[in-house]
Amino acid sequence: MRELIVYPTIKTKDGRKLKVKTLIDFGCTNTTITRKTVKEKGISTKSLPKPFNVYNLDGSRNGEKTIREFVPLEINSNGHIEQIDAVVSEIKETDLFLGHDWLVRKLNSKPE
Repeated sequence: MRELIVYPTIKTKDGRKLKVKTLIDFGCTNTTITRKTVKEKGISTKSLPKPFNVYNLDGSRNGEKTIREFVPLEINSNGHIEQIDAVVSEIKETDLFLGHDWLVRKLNSKPE
């Protein structure tokens, strides 16, 4: 399996800058930050106005019951800076998934 892993710097709302292992995963609907990273780094979360459930490709429920929180982030990758909200969930092997929502924003944004 081919993976595209990058190491951008994220800036939290309290101004801290953190280097995170990030997997670009277009099969993931929402950009997601792992609960472990949020806890270990002491990153503040916000409640989602409308919590939602996570489903696998086959339609079965994913392990996490309901996604209820998100983290507003600034992502800096090689000088390209953008704002994105990352939902908080149990993910493995990486700190952050840049998902389908990120790709759609990239494709619809004006060139710099």
